[in-house]
Amino acid sequence: MSKNYILMALVAFWVIGVSACSTNNGVQVAETETESNSEVTSDADSDTDSDTDSDSDTEAPATDSESTGKDTGDTETTTEVDTSGCGNGVLEDSEVCDDGNGDSKDGCSPGCDVVEFGFECPYPGEPCVYTIECGDGKVSGGETCDDFNTDDDDGCSSKCEVEEGWVCPVAGEDCVAAECGDGLVRGKEDCDDGNDESEDGCSEKCRLEEGWACDTPGEPCHETTCNDGKKEGHEPCDDGNLEIGDGCTPFCEIEPQCAGGACVSACGDGLILPGDNEECDDGNNRNNDGCSDECKEEVGYYCDNVEDELPEVLEVPITYRDFINDPLDDAEKHPDFQAYLVNGTGNGIAEGLVEATLGDDGNPVYSGICDEDTDSESDSDSESDSDSSTEEPQDLCPFGRQITSAETFNQWYNDVDGVNITWVTRLALEQGVGGTYVFEDDTFFPWDDDGWVKAGKEDTYNDHNFGFTSELRYWFQYAGDEALYFTGDDDVWVFINRQLVVDIGGVHGSEDASVVLDETMAKKLGLEVGQIYEIVLFHAERRTTMSHYNLTLSGFTALKSVCETRCGDGIVAGDETCDDGVNDGSYGSCKPDCTRGARCGDGIRQEEKEACDDGVNLTVYSPTNKPGCAPGCVPGSYCGDGELNSLFGEICDDGENAGGYGKCASNCKLDIRCGDKIVQAEHGEECDDGNKISGDGCTQDCKEEPIIVE
Repeated sequence: MSKNYILMALVAFWVIGVSACSTNNGVQVAETETESNSEVTSDADSDTDSDTDSDSDTEAPATDSESTGKDTGDTETTTEVDTSGCGNGVLEDSEVCDDGNGDSKDGCSPGCDVVEFGFECPYPGEPCVYTIECGDGKVSGGETCDDFNTDDDDGCSSKCEVEEGWVCPVAGEDCVAAECGDGLVRGKEDCDDGNDESEDGCSEKCRLEEGWACDTPGEPCHETTCNDGKKEGHEPCDDGNLEIGDGCTPFCEIEPQCAGGACVSACGDGLILPGDNEECDDGNNRNNDGCSDECKEEVGYYCDNVEDELPEVLEVPITYRDFINDPLDDAEKHPDFQAYLVNGTGNGIAEGLVEATLGDDGNPVYSGICDEDTDSESDSDSESDSDSSTEEPQDLCPFGRQITSAETFNQWYNDVDGVNITWVTRLALEQGVGGTYVFEDDTFFPWDDDGWVKAGKEDTYNDHNFGFTSELRYWFQYAGDEALYFTGDDDVWVFINRQLVVDIGGVHGSEDASVVLDETMAKKLGLEVGQIYEIVLFHAERRTTMSHYNLTLSGFTALKSVCETRCGDGIVAGDETCDDGVNDGSYGSCKPDCTRGARCGDGIRQEEKEACDDGVNLTVYSPTNKPGCAPGCVPGSYCGDGELNSLFGEICDDGENAGGYGKCASNCKLDIRCGDKIVQAEHGEECDDGNKISGDGCTQDCKEEPIIVE
C-alpha cells in the first residue's frame, strides 16, 4: 500500500470525526473518535498483512498537513500539540491556580480562576494545601471552636466542633457548661438532674449536695446510705461493715493507718500528720474543690493547713456488742457471761488473760493462761451458789478459769450472727484539764431496752441489760509524760501502739488503773514525741449488780486544709467564670468579682465591637444568601459573599450569582457553560467534552479541533 493511500484514509477519518463532533456532546465525540480510529487502524492492519515489514515500518503519525487534508507529498513534519487549559497542571496567564484537575473542594476551583477559601496553592500540578488547623486557638473555616487542643470531651472536639452541652465563648480558652439544668454534666458541674433547684441533691449551680448521689445525668438524685457497701456522693469511704479500725469507720469516715507504728493519715481523712506525704487534706476525696482526690493542691487554689482547736466535746467511735447474759425461754446464754465468780462481791483482777500485743486483726489474743488451772465454773443463777465454790487460788490464776475457750473469747470483739448484736455509735468525752478528755459513768448501761432484751431473748436485772462488750479506738499525739486513767468492771484492756499498757482483766468489781507515758514507757512502746499513735480500749461487762466505765484520753490537734481561690490571679478556678489577672470589666475581659463582663456571646450586640451577637454565634456558613453570626461576633460566610467556600459545597460565588451562560447561579453552582458536557450551540459551542483542556479534539473554549498526533 502506498503512503499516499494511507494519508487519504487518515484524512477521511478526520472529516468523519469533525462531523461527529459538531453534532454530539463531548463524551460522545470522544467515544466516536475512538471507534473510528480503531476501524481505520483495523483496515490498515488488514491491508498491510501482505506488505513487507519495511512497508509496515514506514507508517507514521499524521502530520499537521495531513490532518487538514492538504497533500504535502512525501514530506513529514511535526507540529506541537496545544494542551493548554485548566487542569493540565501548568499555571497559565488566565489562571490563579492549577492543581492538575478540574475538581472542586480541593483548593483550586474547577475554572482555575479562584483559590478556594482556607487553601493555598503554591505549586502548580500539586495538591493545594489546607491552611486551617484545628488546635491553633483560632476559629476559622468550618470550625465552630478552637481551644488550643484536639482533644474530645472537653467542649471542643478533635474536629473543632462545639460538643453537645457546651459553649466555647472565647477562642483559645476552655469551653464551659452551656447551662445548669439541661440534664448534661459538663465542665465543672458535679451533677445535673435536669432542673436548677437546690435541696434535691443537685444544687442550682449543679454542685452535688451533702448526703446525696446523682448517678444518671438528667435523672433525679437519691439520698446515700452510709455503710451499705457502696461509696456514693460525698462519702470518703464505705466498706459496708461495722468494724472500726479497718480504715473506714461505720460512719463512712477514713481512719488513719496505724498498723506499722506511728499513724499515717490516709488521703481524705482530714488530717495532715507528721511524716505524711500529702500536700493537702480537706477531709474528702473530691476534685475541683482545691484539694484533689490524691491530696494534691489543684491549680488555681491556695490551701492553708490550719491547726484545729480542741473541741469542747470529743466524739469517739465505739462499738458495743450485746450477749445473752440471763436467757429467757429457749434462748442460749453465752458461756463467758454471768459465770466464773468465786465470791459474791467479785474475784479481783486476773492479769495475763490476753497476750501483750494485739493480733493481726487488731483484737486482743486469748492467752489460755488459765485453761490448765482449776475449773471453777460456778455458773449458777444465784450468787449463793457461786459463793459455795471451794476451789483453791492458783499462782497464775488466783480466781481460776475466767474464760471458757479461745473460740468463745473471739466472739467478744467480732460480729457473730445469733451470738451477739452489734451497735456502733459515738462516745462523747468532755474536755478536761490540760487537753485531756474524760468520760465517767457509774451506771453504764448502753443496751437498756435494746439488744437481746428488746428481742425477747434476755431478761433484765434491776431493770438493766447486763452482759455486753465495748471497743473504742482513737488516736493521740505523744507529747511526753501523759497520764491516762481507766476504770471498769469487769475486764478492761488498753493497748497503745498495739501493746498492752493496762491489764485489769477478769470478773471483778470496779477497778482503777492508769498509765504514765514517761520516757521509760515511751521507749518500751516505741513512741516518739510529736507522732500520732492509736489507743484501743477493750471492755466487758460480764456480771450483774454494777457497771462502771470511766476513761481519760489525751486530745490532739491536727492540721486540716482549707482551700480557696484567689480572684485576680489569672487562673479560673472554683466558682470563678473568668479571671484574666486584670479584671477591670472592660469589653471581653473579667469583672472584679471574676465574672465575665460584656463580651461576644452574651447575646447583646456591642455596636462598637461586634457586627452581631445572637448569644450562640455558631453560624459559620449560611445557604440563605444572608449571613448568620459566626464565632467572634462577625458575619459568617454565605452564598453570595463573593468568596468561594468550597467547604460548604460552593462551586462558584461571584457576589451576584445572577446566573446565565458561564456565570454563577443563585445556589453558588455553575450555570450552563463550556465544560458542562452539553453543547450549547446558541452560545457558540461546537463541542463540549467536559473539560477545559485543548488538544483532545475540543478546545478549552469548546471549539472543534483536529486531534494532532506527533
